Amino acid sequence: MVSLGCPKALVDSERILTKLRSDGYGLSPDYDDADVVLVNTCGFLDSAKEESLEAIGEAIAENGRVIVTGCMGKEAETIRARFPQVLAISGPQQYEEVVGAVHEAAPMPPSPYVDLVPEAGLKLTPRHYSYVKISEGCNHRCSFCIIPSIRGDLVSRRPDAILREAEKLIAAGTKELLVISQDTSAYGLDLKHASWLWKGGEARAHMTDLARELGKLGTPDNDIWVRLHYVYPYPHVDQVIPLMADGLITPYLDIPFQHASRSVLRAMKRPANDAKVLERVKGWRAICPDLTIRSTFVVGFPGETDEDFDYLLDWLDEAQLDRVGAFRFEPVQGAAANDLPGTVPEELKEERYARLMEKCAIISAAKLQAKIGSIQKVIIDLADGEGGATGRSQADAPEIDGEVHLRDAIGLEAGDFVDVMIEDADEHDLFGVPIHPA
Repeated sequence: MVSLGCPKALVDSERILTKLRSDGYGLSPDYDDADVVLVNTCGFLDSAKEESLEAIGEAIAENGRVIVTGCMGKEAETIRARFPQVLAISGPQQYEEVVGAVHEAAPMPPSPYVDLVPEAGLKLTPRHYSYVKISEGCNHRCSFCIIPSIRGDLVSRRPDAILREAEKLIAAGTKELLVISQDTSAYGLDLKHASWLWKGGEARAHMTDLARELGKLGTPDNDIWVRLHYVYPYPHVDQVIPLMADGLITPYLDIPFQHASRSVLRAMKRPANDAKVLERVKGWRAICPDLTIRSTFVVGFPGETDEDFDYLLDWLDEAQLDRVGAFRFEPVQGAAANDLPGTVPEELKEERYARLMEKCAIISAAKLQAKIGSIQKVIIDLADGEGGATGRSQADAPEIDGEVHLRDAIGLEAGDFVDVMIEDADEHDLFGVPIHPA
């Protein structure tokens, strides 16, 4: 399995592998021993599409028997034109089509020993953290995005099904649940926020209620972090902050603001009330001072002026976001933004991108410097067995945020929680030493 793209695609890959394992298939560590290669593609940006095509080409060159699925599967003609030998192509969430293609390409001989799937399913992440997808699709129509045309409108999972999956993951060793979707805040809207029976009570299909129930899965003897990703700043997000202040869920919000200038946000077809957002951010931090806010922004969007970009920099100075990523605008086939006037030259995009990242690095460095001397709870991701270890604080999501590098970490293993005295910091990471209980 070659899995590309976002964590949502990773969950799709896990579901496909889980089904195939239940059918008796094994996962090969390399191309040579595989009877067939699955490539789960990304089709969000042209650069991602090219990466997907390169992955398909490599799989064909190394193995020759390739099945393609995922977001770029919507463009089967493009894939067929370049790689006519591909065995089958399917789009995102078409799990049965993928499994059927594998059965046809590499039929499984009859065997009584087919119950080979662990209770939590097969995972592509380390044992101690897991992504939990709560819905598919999106009801928004942002002008730069084609996700709704690829994955469709919002379709939420039942809350009891999500909670059962989370329970199984925790029983199998998961210590951190990363909640993902296209729009986490919209969860349950299509279900009219109905309730289902759960543990002698009810679980409502609503982001706040789901977050609360997920937080309750932890116990004093088994701490569980619940981290919310892809949160759209709807009004009811305010109700989640007290849950973070009470320690029920991780004080971390991943909110893709995309920009701050009202004119750019309107062109993006996103909410354009930057002042109210700043007020809410201040209010959230007043309730939960430990709150970490991560976001992403697009620079060089069509029509973005020097004034728009300078406004964004000033807004960031005031917002003081903890973690920031940025993208240079890239036209995506089928996106409405491609027809907007005011194309920004590539050189100017690069200049603005560099300035934004420099600004955010300064903010991040100052925030991390302020943590020197503090004690941070850390989950261990890697330990070398010789005293060196790398982990993450509650402010750090895996793969996309910073890390905490430890010395004198003898006896620690991946998945352990440990209190760490912070001794140093740079622009992105913290450095410290574990505090061992007396």
